[in-house]
Amino acid sequence: MGRFHRHDDGTVHAHDHDEGGHHHDPDEHDHGDHSGYGTGRQRLEVLEDIFAENDRLAAANRAAFDAHGVRAVNLMSSPGAGKTMLLQRTLAALRGRLRVGVVEGDIETPLDAERLRGLGAQIALLNTGQGFGGECHLDAPMVARALRDLDLAALDLVLIENVGNLVCPAEFDVGEHRKAMVYAITEGEDKPLKYPVMFRAVDAVVVNKLDLAPYLDFDLALFRRNLEQVNPGVLVFETSARTGAGVAAWVDWVAGL
Repeated sequence: MGRFHRHDDGTVHAHDHDEGGHHHDPDEHDHGDHSGYGTGRQRLEVLEDIFAENDRLAAANRAAFDAHGVRAVNLMSSPGAGKTMLLQRTLAALRGRLRVGVVEGDIETPLDAERLRGLGAQIALLNTGQGFGGECHLDAPMVARALRDLDLAALDLVLIENVGNLVCPAEFDVGEHRKAMVYAITEGEDKPLKYPVMFRAVDAVVVNKLDLAPYLDFDLALFRRNLEQVNPGVLVFETSARTGAGVAAWVDWVAGL
């Protein structure tokens, strides 16, 4: 039985493997041996149901945003890439310019939500730890629950800080109008090629922690070439959330959505 994943058109697909447990898709990427799954059809049907319900609620979330004239951005990254610090800079820059709400997603603790308080934004906290082992992403039902804690009529923009993970969040529409990701240069140049689903899904990539460039062997030009292979023409912002360098261009993009 093969690996399940979701295609860009929303379909759920299983890659079947031969008796040796090996399979190559047309792009010759090895998905590994998943021959131990003996309930493939049932699992596929469950996943299709999960995604269908998620997409139904995502559409409802988006309709709620639209009804109130609110734009929503789903901000994703691996853990520690600098999402929360970037949001601190963003909220400070937008204060008095736009009315902003934040859906703050984390497996445990209110630590990141507390870092964002006092910056003029409404905050709705989502802890996903009650899921199986702690959910590695936000989905549309979770965001629907969080929106009950926000006064959408009093907002212009909602920023959704997803759970730190470079894989799962990209596969779940939560009702956002745009997807963006924060990518720290400490992660190396190869991640667009190793984790293409995330990099392909987003409308913008914020390359962060460039203040560390003098201390790292990071090839920014190579990273951008790898990114271009996966998501040609994607918008890129080069920033340091710690120093504030380059953040203004990101803030202007968010404000102009």
